[in-house]
Amino acid sequence: MADHDLELRIAWERHLGRSATSMRWFDSVVSRYRQPGRHYHAVRHVRWVVRHVTALASATGDPGAVIAAAFFHDVVYDPTRADNEQLSAQLADRALTELGWEPGRSQRVCAMILATIDHDIDPSNGGDPDTWVLLAADLAVLAAEPARYSEYASTVRREYTHVSDDEWQVGRAAVLRGLLDRRHLFAPALDLNEWEHRARANITAELATLGD
Repeated sequence: MADHDLELRIAWERHLGRSATSMRWFDSVVSRYRQPGRHYHAVRHVRWVVRHVTALASATGDPGAVIAAAFFHDVVYDPTRADNEQLSAQLADRALTELGWEPGRSQRVCAMILATIDHDIDPSNGGDPDTWVLLAADLAVLAAEPARYSEYASTVRREYTHVSDDEWQVGRAAVLRGLLDRRHLFAPALDLNEWEHRARANITAELATLGD
């Protein structure tokens, strides 16, 4: 077993159990992240999201639910579709139901997954610390070192080979400007000021390469 698989398996077993049913779901989830065409939203991404959730666990009320959401948040990923998060949440609900989770807890996991659609961290909209941790972990790559950020941008582009260069530049620039226009990229309650600074610098640098 590869080291990254072992790391993920340890996290899975700790929070989702070691039963035969649980391990069947683990194998299914990991195999989905290995599907052809996944260049960024692959095993490495889910591993890093799980790592960041673990590092921020002290800010969560239910670390196990956040870890479950981390595993399932991109389990369905097709860049030509607009319902990946909904399908991922449905698969998570099915898996957690089979694992005997209480419906309310499963639904909280699904809600966290759906929150990755727009990454809304405004506390006035009913913000939840567990969700803030998942969203921060999901966007942590924005605050990576410049070389790692550049690799991230390149691998995301590879997932959109069906989009022309001109369309990509226009669409990607719009996404990046939308991020910069946000008051915060990471929930202030998590005190990730260094992440915030690095992320904005990386995004600004990428925008410059797009001629924006």
